Amino acid sequence: MQTFFHSVKESSSVDEYLTPASAVRPILPYVFGKRVWCPFDLPDSAFVTTFAASGIPVLATHVESGGDFFQYAPSAEAYDCIVSNPPFSCRDKVLERLFELRKPFAMLLNSSGLFDSRKRFSLFAENGIELLILRGRVKFTRRSDGKANSPMFQSWYLCHGMLPKQIVFADE
Repeated sequence: MQTFFHSVKESSSVDEYLTPASAVRPILPYVFGKRVWCPFDLPDSAFVTTFAASGIPVLATHVESGGDFFQYAPSAEAYDCIVSNPPFSCRDKVLERLFELRKPFAMLLNSSGLFDSRKRFSLFAENGIELLILRGRVKFTRRSDGKANSPMFQSWYLCHGMLPKQIVFADE
């Protein structure tokens, strides 16, 4: 089963990795009672299936089905927060758009280079961020060939308006 694929028209083919359900479960406590928009997800992504199985209303959109994140957003009344694993190749643009939408969000990102961009640094300083730090490294699966890959970097959720404090350590 395909668990997750993210893409936008400008993203690189190296962005095509599946996120396991084990990386979705740590964000669950922070989305209960909310309607979640997953803007980089197909219906069988781990985000969509894990949220739905937990009784969390979820709306999945994807560029392959006409839901280009940079061109489309559901009505503000249709969702309470945004959660996904965005394409790393255009993360600055994704983060800018997230702050423009003015909704709470949680994006699964890598720790490598998180603060090395002036643009990101300014966005974070102006808007504030929270981190949900996962235990261990996430093992992603490459969509093209199904090979599992445990990258050299740590992954965590970069959040805004989602967590009870600025840094939270996930138990899972």
